[in-house]
Amino acid sequence: MLVTDQNSNLQTLWLCETVRLREEHTGQLEDSEACRKARATAGSLSQRLQVRGLFLAKRDGLVVAMQHWLQGARLALWLLIFSAILSGVVLAKTALSGNPEAINIFWALSGLIGLNLLSLLAWCVSLIFAKKSSSPLSHAWLWLSNKLARDAKAAQLAPALLVLLQRHKLLRWGLGRLLHGWWLITLSSALFSLIALLATRRYGFVWESTIVASDSFVMLVNLLGQPAAWLGFALPNSELIQQSGLHALASEPARQMWASWLLGMLLIYGVLPRLAFSLLCEWRWRRGVKRLAFNADDEVWQPLHERVQPSSERLGVVDAAPSALPSTTAGAQLTGHDAVLVAIELDDSISWPPDHLKSDHPQHLLDAGVIDTREQRRQLLEQLSAHPPARLLITCNPQRSADRGTLHLIAELSRTAAVTRVWLLDIDAPAERLENWQQQLDALKIEHSRTAPWAWLEQEPEHIEGQAND
Repeated sequence: MLVTDQNSNLQTLWLCETVRLREEHTGQLEDSEACRKARATAGSLSQRLQVRGLFLAKRDGLVVAMQHWLQGARLALWLLIFSAILSGVVLAKTALSGNPEAINIFWALSGLIGLNLLSLLAWCVSLIFAKKSSSPLSHAWLWLSNKLARDAKAAQLAPALLVLLQRHKLLRWGLGRLLHGWWLITLSSALFSLIALLATRRYGFVWESTIVASDSFVMLVNLLGQPAAWLGFALPNSELIQQSGLHALASEPARQMWASWLLGMLLIYGVLPRLAFSLLCEWRWRRGVKRLAFNADDEVWQPLHERVQPSSERLGVVDAAPSALPSTTAGAQLTGHDAVLVAIELDDSISWPPDHLKSDHPQHLLDAGVIDTREQRRQLLEQLSAHPPARLLITCNPQRSADRGTLHLIAELSRTAAVTRVWLLDIDAPAERLENWQQQLDALKIEHSRTAPWAWLEQEPEHIEGQAND
């Protein structure tokens, strides 16, 4: 159901809905970085909510899980196609089972299209009266998709997809594509199997009844067979129908006429209706997906409005941004071409800024000072998110342990810059602690060194290559 590139917008909304459902069941996720990125986006409220949702989905592994689920869904779809082909073969063989010299024509017809017509009638009734769409086939497909995905996180995706499609009134058309497509393949397989059986074996046809007169059968056969006759299929005459009520006719023209009539019934009342409904569902699905949009005004998104777009901003009153980062350089402003130097939790015994910066240094180089408090961290991340620097040099004291909070801050800072490096101060530190720092930074895929890369940091903006952090 979701296997083409045209559904990229649907997949975006799907991921956001999955994150929303997770928060609905487990409580709000830690989203400070996601909200900073959303607020830094110069877009509408809907776009900001999508930025937040996609960031959390990627961070929590839902993007990878969705790819696994889609792979499982494709495999499940192929299994359903195989089951449809097999069901069609069984349907045809069952319809012509019994004594081949005396096949009851109406039992054969009922076996071929009876269950299909009941399923079609049930779907049409649900289309009119039911608020929610479902079918055993759709449940089987979703169950198979989850099992074949082999990813625990993928289990959260199917409910989110159903909620999203139901909200946008696309669920019945999406499941309808699946249901009618399965039946179309089944009946087409039955049609070709029936042709093969009739071409390779000799069958005689008869109708039998204790309480219904032959005239009623004549009228019924003519009534049902007239649409097929317009397409060139045979329509038995009254005499042949009446004679077939006594015994199976041995003449070749009679056998061929009944066989042609039976094929026409399967095509007219089986294959063609399913084809028509398949095309209808496909058209409604494609039109709905094309018009799909994130509705930020929906009540389910109301609790997140304030986190991605403060009320003052929505009212058009935006506080002026701080004139500078927490820094020893007053009044400095960040731009997309600036190089930024920042230190994290240095001891008082370590002087700052470095001697190299106490003399003149390039104007595009900003010393953001030493970050110690939670408020300084928040302010720095807000400004770096709003004005990503081209290069960011983070200075750390290797005498301190590489704790989880510091590493998390380094990772957050690195995602705001095009290129990030870490400078582990060249001071005495325990070998084990220094090795741990290096291992943790390697795991984050951040380049590090014991000497300050001043030449790299101070190069002119126009000479900077457009690199991006991993």
